[in-house]
Amino acid sequence: MMTRLVCALLLCLVAGAAAAETDAEARVKLMADADASVTAVVDGDTVVISPALAGAREVRLVGIQAPKLPLGRKGFKPWPKAADAKHALEAIVLGRQVRLHYGGARMDRHGRHLAHLFLADGGWVQGRMLLDGMARVYTFADNRAFARAMLAREAEAGPLLCELGTFQLVEGKVLKADRVKGRIYLNFGANWRDDFTATLAPAVARMAKGAGLDAAGLDGRDVRVRGWLKSRNGPMIEITHPEQIEVLAGR
Repeated sequence: MMTRLVCALLLCLVAGAAAAETDAEARVKLMADADASVTAVVDGDTVVISPALAGAREVRLVGIQAPKLPLGRKGFKPWPKAADAKHALEAIVLGRQVRLHYGGARMDRHGRHLAHLFLADGGWVQGRMLLDGMARVYTFADNRAFARAMLAREAEAGPLLCELGTFQLVEGKVLKADRVKGRIYLNFGANWRDDFTATLAPAVARMAKGAGLDAAGLDGRDVRVRGWLKSRNGPMIEITHPEQIEVLAGR
């Protein structure tokens, strides 16, 4: 029952968010590393390139999360639209020349490049996947480049299916922002043991406040939260950096 309630909170994205940077504006703000050809698509946010760069052939499209495929993981069920996302990315990049650009950490723990990809005609691959509704914005504390531009593109697309254990967007009114030993809990329902909650560790709350977002002062505000939906005293999203919370102006 609670999962269905949270699913009802998952937003139908509203067009008309802050104006996005153009692909060209986004491209010139990052230093290009190198050009390569895409020889294979692993899933909706990972490709294989040739030649290898710095010894790595896989590129994780930083800043987005596409629905996941099993990829050999035993017992892992594919997320809804996972195959569609892979096919969409294949249509955009497979067999084509791309240019890698970095906006933060350059490699992940799996030895994959973390890069924004641009086509020879200047098309921004992450932007296209978001506009097509095949991915969601997924930033990290050490990789936040173009968050605003990506959020604007995402806002023109539609929502994916809600499930615990997946990356989701939740929109609603913060009924109460509680601080417990420095940790902030944004409670979206009257019963914090069952209703949806977003939480910020003390260091994250300080980071957010330094960026102009006072999480403790969000009582009564309409917000949009993005992150991995977990079950902890009801459905919960752990906030790790301020870009995961958007305060919805005028609502």
